[in-house]
Amino acid sequence: MIKDTSAQDSSVVQTKNYKKPIIVVATIMSFVALCAQAFMGNEKGTISVDKNTVRIAPVTLATLVRDVSASGKVVAASAPKVYSPERGYVDLRVKAGDSVNKGAIIAIVDSPELTNELKQQQSVLVRLDGELRRKHLEARRQKLSLTKALDLAQVELNAADRENRRAKLSISKNLISQIDLEKAVDDLARAKLSYKHAEQEVALAKDTLTFELQAAEQDLGRQQLIVDDLNRQVGNLTIEASVSGIVGNLLVQQKEAVTQSQPLMTLVDLSNFEAELQVPESYANELGLGMTVELILGANKVIGTLSAISPEVNNREVTTRVRFNKELTGIRQNQRLTARILLENRDNVLQVKRGAFIQQGGTHAYKVIGDSAQRIDISIGATSINAVEIMTGVEPGDQLIISTYDNFKKASTLLLR
Repeated sequence: MIKDTSAQDSSVVQTKNYKKPIIVVATIMSFVALCAQAFMGNEKGTISVDKNTVRIAPVTLATLVRDVSASGKVVAASAPKVYSPERGYVDLRVKAGDSVNKGAIIAIVDSPELTNELKQQQSVLVRLDGELRRKHLEARRQKLSLTKALDLAQVELNAADRENRRAKLSISKNLISQIDLEKAVDDLARAKLSYKHAEQEVALAKDTLTFELQAAEQDLGRQQLIVDDLNRQVGNLTIEASVSGIVGNLLVQQKEAVTQSQPLMTLVDLSNFEAELQVPESYANELGLGMTVELILGANKVIGTLSAISPEVNNREVTTRVRFNKELTGIRQNQRLTARILLENRDNVLQVKRGAFIQQGGTHAYKVIGDSAQRIDISIGATSINAVEIMTGVEPGDQLIISTYDNFKKASTLLLR
């Protein structure tokens, strides 16, 4: 029988490792402690915040200027359009960008219809002028004939009067009969009547001739007005610049057929500029003509006046015009600018510098007291670009956190470290 080696084996006593359980237990206890601290912190409404990560501003009592910021560009105060006066073919004498002086010829419209109409009316004018001259000659001839008839009637009246006196003298000497006397009396009466009628005919004929001449003169004058108006229209076919400046956009091509009142081009008056601003629609009802506007043109700050407000809303914005109070040099058409429209000035207003805290609704704020900040209820009023009116909850000199409150989790107290 072969013996095994069991007699040589020795038993090993295993030692217990207490280090690993201790580490696990410590980790669990730390986690529980942190959770408890967080739970207790939330119950108390306290959060620790780095003071360097928040913005703090004092509450002041000062004048609040309600304003609205806007952006825009510089535009010419006067940029008239040039229109075609008549239908025809346009001959452009300038190009886009050319400098022009007031009164310079910039385009000519060739209107065959208008030119032909002018020639026809001029021909009618010449005919009426000839007819008037002929009527004057005819009137002189008729007046001469009427004067002759009146003179003959006067001669016959004188002869009848002389025969009547001779008959009366002869009858007194019984040289003629009574019948001869009566005949002489009748001849005198007939001569007087003929002379009277001749005078009336001459007066009536003169009035008739005067009326006919006046009618002819009126026809001539009326035709002269027609010709003058056509001459004016033909003269307007030569289009002159209404302002000194540059040619903007050409709206037609060279030798293009155009209609009456069709736009041909725009002129830009560079001697006077205005600002065109785009204001948010929410401020449209608060805008008013005459409001003061601060304009920033590069390094220049200019004060202007609100001169026009568009009645239309485009892309949720209202277009306004601002007139400068003084002339500037070095500004260009379409130059970009920023502006501040002053809506209202209010004295002795409790206010704080504007910040992101108003995005939380403006119903609460954090008031800084030493190394902590307490959550307080407030109500805000008017706002401007730089400040916010605080109506309740604060006093002058209080310090408020004006940065965002998103990370504060509505805690009632902040520990500023």
